[in-house]
Amino acid sequence: MPDDPLKRDVQNPILFECAWEVANKVGGIYTVIKTKVPVTMQTYGDRYTLIGPLIYKTAPMEVETQEPNDPALVATLQSMRAQGVKCLYGRWLIEGAPRVLLFDTGSQYHRLDEWKADLWNLAGIPSPPNDHETNEAIVFGYLVAWFLGEYVAHKAHTAVVAHFHEWQAGLAIPLARKRHIDVTTVFTTHATLLGRYLCAGSVDFYNNLSYFDVDHEAGKRGIYHRYCIERAAAHCADVFTTVSGITAWESEHLLKRKPDGVLPNGLNVVKFQAMHEFQNLHATSKEKINEFVRGHFYGHYDFDLENTIYMFTAGRYEYRNKGVDMFIESLARLNHRLQQSQSKTTVVAFIIMPAATNSYTIEALKGQAVMKQLRDTVTEVQARVGARLFEHAARFHGEGRTEVAPEDLLSAEDQVLLKRRIFALKRHTLPPIVTHNMADDSNDPILNQLRRVRLFNTPGDRVKVIFHPEFLNSNNPILGLDYEEFVRGCHLGVFPSYYEPWGYTPAECTVMGIPSVTTNLSGFGCFMEDSIHNPSDEGIYIIDRRSTSIDDSVNALANSMFDFVKKTRRQRINQRNRVERLSPLLDWKNLGLEYEKARMLALRRAYPDAFIGADEDNGEDVEWGFGEFPVSVQASPRLRISGLATPGDLGTLTEEMQRLETSDYRGHWSRTGEDEEDEYPFPLVMKVRSRASSVMSGASTPGGGAFKSLSEHDLQKADAALSQVNGVSTTSAIA
Repeated sequence: MPDDPLKRDVQNPILFECAWEVANKVGGIYTVIKTKVPVTMQTYGDRYTLIGPLIYKTAPMEVETQEPNDPALVATLQSMRAQGVKCLYGRWLIEGAPRVLLFDTGSQYHRLDEWKADLWNLAGIPSPPNDHETNEAIVFGYLVAWFLGEYVAHKAHTAVVAHFHEWQAGLAIPLARKRHIDVTTVFTTHATLLGRYLCAGSVDFYNNLSYFDVDHEAGKRGIYHRYCIERAAAHCADVFTTVSGITAWESEHLLKRKPDGVLPNGLNVVKFQAMHEFQNLHATSKEKINEFVRGHFYGHYDFDLENTIYMFTAGRYEYRNKGVDMFIESLARLNHRLQQSQSKTTVVAFIIMPAATNSYTIEALKGQAVMKQLRDTVTEVQARVGARLFEHAARFHGEGRTEVAPEDLLSAEDQVLLKRRIFALKRHTLPPIVTHNMADDSNDPILNQLRRVRLFNTPGDRVKVIFHPEFLNSNNPILGLDYEEFVRGCHLGVFPSYYEPWGYTPAECTVMGIPSVTTNLSGFGCFMEDSIHNPSDEGIYIIDRRSTSIDDSVNALANSMFDFVKKTRRQRINQRNRVERLSPLLDWKNLGLEYEKARMLALRRAYPDAFIGADEDNGEDVEWGFGEFPVSVQASPRLRISGLATPGDLGTLTEEMQRLETSDYRGHWSRTGEDEEDEYPFPLVMKVRSRASSVMSGASTPGGGAFKSLSEHDLQKADAALSQVNGVSTTSAIA
């Protein structure tokens, strides 16, 4: 660490962003990182580098290899390569083309035992031998800490900010703190490990959040070592953030640190020159879905596609967390209500969730094949009829003989061919509810619930169900659409999640102008509830899953879907217009400013003396960017936070502010009494913690500063819990 930390330039810092999903498509964080790159590059340019694992299967297609031109980076990589570290440096082939550095963890696996021992001695974090994911996280974390230590030693005059996402990348944070590496750290958790496990286990999670014995619960589920890494990263980071207010509340109770703020996930929003352009895309994509529906249902029975509503839910196969159980139950009640009201509208509900399968079902393949044959035959007959019609019209038949007899146009051969195709289309079984042969059909939760509520696609059902256990792509022989095309062609997305720290699926619907249903237990639902008045008027239906019973929540979802089905075509078009206008709320051009605020807060904590005398309120308000809309379009939605740069700009960064209180981010779902507009700003204002509690004045990062450890009683409880589970006694992580 340099003798005088003030000689580091805090005005033009170097930014490293580290995540396991960099150039490695595993989950939703890949989308977060990838879509955020353009706005980050606008601010940092070549001072921004992403760090991730080197995956040889995908890296050659994702990264263009280049040589670094930063002397400090060149020296660092030369030093590490000399000691056997394999890495790949270049440009990530995405919009913005950022610099990327990928480390091959396999090249340093021979150090794994040494680093595990060091981790135990350094932080008291255990690491079992057979957890491959944790082994990868440990090697990756040590490589990143090694790199940062070398780099800041060579780059002595510029501040370095390192932003880490999730526990797989977060191990470098406690290592950097213990080693006194002169780097400023930000840690963002997108969902807590323990929260995912507890919710998946049918626990009444939110009502008991403050009562969980976290060490015992983590040990009981065999994830204590992972939990320790996540908790250590949260406590050792200069700034700790989450992606939503509800996850902030969860993190306070499970990770035992109050987050400093919320960094909502955004998307790159492409605005069309004319309002009707995205409506045209909807019509085009809907026709492609119509093609699939004809092949899947026609021949069994038919219904009017002009009077059909397409609904869908999609995501990882988390039956309870993603609310699939609630969706199916609500579909059954919707089916009953449509039958009782003698509605002529048909609802086709898609469930797009990947699961273990063997192959496509014969029925699904045959339906598409015979429909394609029929279309090809009709096209051939059309060509022949057109030629005959032209020939007949061109010839002179005498005065008064201009009429054309059908038999002159449609030959006997054509009629036989059409009849053969029509008879081939006829089927005597019910349309299948699943498009694939499931690997474990009898135990699949989705299929079992569909059987329990008797949604079998019978002719009398007004709600038809199609379970597609595979991600969508245009090469699919059954449903050959990319996910974006499919979403644009649907009328309503339904995502009644129980555990959803953010929720990209309803956000993607919003950006594409498709109404969606979400809940007040999802980060996206809380975001919209806090950002606009009457979200349902704007096409965002928020179901209460916090303060009502399960049965009431299911009825509320069924009512929302029933009300949507009753809308006229004109009303649905109007609502798509209103939804699409909300997209600037989710644009990285606005939400990316929250990331910049987090980095500035981290720099203020790490180098407090560099900001003495600086203007604390030097930010300029930036308009939301809704712009002017045509007179024919309804008025813009009333924002709860109008005229501000971002939802977080309700205050300024001041040293006197304390860290956030629980009531700051519990959101609308915890309110009682009158609704007050500005009671719970979202996302959270970045508030600077007391210097004395986290950073020593004049020091770059907390090295030996005071931080609260677990009590001896806590350690004994953790030991007892672990020994009951696996007979191993451990100590707890850094608190």
